[in-house]
Amino acid sequence: MTKTIKVDLCIIGAGSGGLSVAAGAAQLGLKTVLIERAEMGGDCLNTGCVPSKALLAAAKRAHMHRKDDIKGIAPHEPEIDFTAVKDHVFDTIKTIEPNDSPERFRSLGVNVILEEGRFTGPDTIQAGEHIIKARYFVIATGSRAVVPPIPGLDKNKVFTNETIFDLREKPDHLLVIGGGPIGIEMAQAHKRLGVKVSVFDMASILPRDDQSNVAIVREALLKEGIDLHERVSIKEVKHGDKTVTLVIEKDGAVQEVTGSHILVAAGRAPNTDGLNLDKAGVTFEKRGITVDAHLKTSNRKIFAIGDVSGGPQFTHVAGYHAGIIIRQICFKMFWAKVDYKALPWVTYTDPELAQVGLTEDEARKKYGDEIKVAEWHFDENDRAIAERATKGQIRVVTDKKGLILGASLVGPSAGELIGLWALAITNGLKIGAVTGMIAPYPTLGEISKRAAGAWYTPSLFSDKTRRIVGWLHKLPIG
Repeated sequence: MTKTIKVDLCIIGAGSGGLSVAAGAAQLGLKTVLIERAEMGGDCLNTGCVPSKALLAAAKRAHMHRKDDIKGIAPHEPEIDFTAVKDHVFDTIKTIEPNDSPERFRSLGVNVILEEGRFTGPDTIQAGEHIIKARYFVIATGSRAVVPPIPGLDKNKVFTNETIFDLREKPDHLLVIGGGPIGIEMAQAHKRLGVKVSVFDMASILPRDDQSNVAIVREALLKEGIDLHERVSIKEVKHGDKTVTLVIEKDGAVQEVTGSHILVAAGRAPNTDGLNLDKAGVTFEKRGITVDAHLKTSNRKIFAIGDVSGGPQFTHVAGYHAGIIIRQICFKMFWAKVDYKALPWVTYTDPELAQVGLTEDEARKKYGDEIKVAEWHFDENDRAIAERATKGQIRVVTDKKGLILGASLVGPSAGELIGLWALAITNGLKIGAVTGMIAPYPTLGEISKRAAGAWYTPSLFSDKTRRIVGWLHKLPIG
């Protein structure tokens, strides 16, 4: 027997974006329904950010035992129980899980329906035996891993980020297709846990980041023994009983690489299947649902946020989208819209790689030579020297007047350090604001202040400045 529910807001998808909208709207007094067909918490909690960072943490701990860079501490090969490491991964998920649970959201006043939802009209959704009519809808169904159509590749015999954490036996040799953040993070994690790893990409690894910083990450990966096959084409995959072989070609030369397991990290697709978007009058394409700057779809009562909206695929973007939705629906601030100029992202390799705003190449394409780049290196940072973590640098891009356009970091805690520059770009600050900051000593964060100071070095110690100081020196004090 069907039951009709009339509400102010209906959200489809209980990932990070959908949960944030649901919690905010319900606590602000809106009658809210949240529909989820799978697991609460979405990809981030169950198969993405949380398990990957837990695995990386275990791998980093193991790698610390091998390091011989501090005198008096003898390195040794750690004993690794791969199955127990996966227990650590799922313990981490279980610890965070209650924050995203149906019980918690029901306690906030959200009507949680654990069914598959599909539109039956422009203002109606059916989820199981429930018919939901709402003033507004938010589609937050996220994305899923895709397996590319490579000859011979059997999608039932490969792992993606959605299944790799369920692998409890240690692979002998992991073949990773895809040199983006997911592929590279998983490659380093598995290598440090005692697995032979090879990575394959049709381009170069981590193409979206500052390439001088990527070179430092590449050097670290190679030093740890990861085989990188960049700018190759995969001609065929051959599955054996306990092996898998990739036939690759580079510069006309053909090579075969055989491993025991294969991980595909070669892109994602929006979860629009089964939503009946045509019945809702919502336009969509291969990359996702079509939205405007306010995240509205072609049906003005329906919004789309996060990965499914075809924009940047990050958990923090979905959370950012949620704030824009709350401002529009709850506070009628219909002018609220997305602005990605200060969007940060981090690849959690060791060393970490972080970016916000424009890279140098992007800035030059947009502004030509009307930019300045300031750099500082971790081997000149006292805290990094003390901790023997000196590989890396910061590069800050500004216009000629000092307006901060972007910052690129590679090195220890880059993901933590990039936040300062995101704040600066968000607020339209010039680099002088960072120069004037008092940074505690000794911290890794000093690198930001030193880079900002380096921006002024050419003019500060110029002949013109020396003449001015010479003239001022002749004046009396006080």
